[in-house]
Amino acid sequence: MWVVKWVLFVWISVFLFSHHQSNVEGRSHFHKKQNNKSSSKGSPAPQPPDYSPPQDPSPPPPVPSDPNDGGNSSSDPCIFDVTTFGAVGDGSSDDTAAFRSAWKEACAVENGVLLAPSGYDFTITSTIFSGPCKPGLVFQVDGTLMPPNGPDCWPKSDSNKQWLVFYRLDGMAFTGSGTIEGNGEKWWELPCKPHRGPKGTTLPGPCDSPALIRFFLSSNLVVSSLRIRNSPQFHMKFDGCDGVLIDKLSISSPKLSPNTDGIHIENTKSVGIYNSVIANGDDCISIGPGCRDVDIEGVTCGPSHGISIGSLGVHNSQACVSNISVSNAIIKDSDNGVRIKTWQGGTGSVTGLSFENIQMENVRNCIIIDQYYCLSKACRNETSAVYVTDVSYKNIKGTYDVRSPPIHFACSDTVACTNITMSEVELLPEEGELVDDPFCWNAYGIQETLTIPPIDCLQDGEPQSMAENTAYGC
Repeated sequence: MWVVKWVLFVWISVFLFSHHQSNVEGRSHFHKKQNNKSSSKGSPAPQPPDYSPPQDPSPPPPVPSDPNDGGNSSSDPCIFDVTTFGAVGDGSSDDTAAFRSAWKEACAVENGVLLAPSGYDFTITSTIFSGPCKPGLVFQVDGTLMPPNGPDCWPKSDSNKQWLVFYRLDGMAFTGSGTIEGNGEKWWELPCKPHRGPKGTTLPGPCDSPALIRFFLSSNLVVSSLRIRNSPQFHMKFDGCDGVLIDKLSISSPKLSPNTDGIHIENTKSVGIYNSVIANGDDCISIGPGCRDVDIEGVTCGPSHGISIGSLGVHNSQACVSNISVSNAIIKDSDNGVRIKTWQGGTGSVTGLSFENIQMENVRNCIIIDQYYCLSKACRNETSAVYVTDVSYKNIKGTYDVRSPPIHFACSDTVACTNITMSEVELLPEEGELVDDPFCWNAYGIQETLTIPPIDCLQDGEPQSMAENTAYGC
């Protein structure tokens, strides 16, 4: 894992030296404005959330430039301000065409910067920003950027499954001091959402809701410093990417907003998620199939559904996840802490997971492996399952909600969980009496230290069917 951290550190260092997040200086490119109202600013941008990500030392200040020097055309950023392409930024006008035009020109030059300046509220419809582009591309949002307000305002010709899509890009940075406002409230109220029917059921009606930001088939990405709020569905997704650095993000939506995962990655490798604060109505961070070499550190989650590996193995599919590290994190007021969830009938493996130095604050299911994940009561036990092995829990302390046991290892009947390591796990009730009956089923491992509560149900050694388990590996 140190290799992943070193590579990601190099990326962010290069990024910070090359592109200063709140004061981009370079060669501005001006275009004739397409609308006489383009200078009006409208209402001010929404205020930031009450919390802010943990502060790291400030990046080095920009090197002063000689005002008489036109700049080195090979290294200075070329700034493409969307207002010079006709963007109005009044919160209601459609600025899509201006963003697409600015993207086209920024993509075509080295160190191009598409700039959405502060003091404006830009609205654009569902758009795919595609590459390949020249090196050093930056998409910088210092104002507010948002989609149309709800399904009734969504263009019928646009996909209602995604909003901002970044496709086939290499070495791009998505950053700024501004806000991505998802306008998700009207989407959450669709009748298909779980909270709309009685007792958590659903009602008939349309259901598709757009993910707010999606990176697809891209590499060497940096996403930093933005506030991302109120997504209709997932706030940010990475699919088929290689090399992702996420740093100092603030992601927020209400506790009961449905399916609003903070960061979801799938079929993606070499990922670092650092120094971010996430509060939402679903998984804080979710890691899907095909992911490896993921390092999560300095993240605060809650309220949320915790940090999840999965769900994996749905519809009898193969899922391979390996080398995942979560450290120095805080999880609070959440339905789950650190969770592995798989469906019955899947194949593949989850291996090489480390959860270390994690503070729990009023969390249900602080530590959970659930190999019977199901969205209804109709799921049956199957003869195959995703194989879970080599999972370490170290220095996990804090308080739990007594409605559920703080430790729950429900492994498959046919494919046991193996090599689970417990060390310095101390979990006490937030209020009420100590729940001293952690649940284990077909789970094997060791306790390097005594745990609170005691977990005597964890079996020593390996199951007799260990040879069969290896057949499920990747």
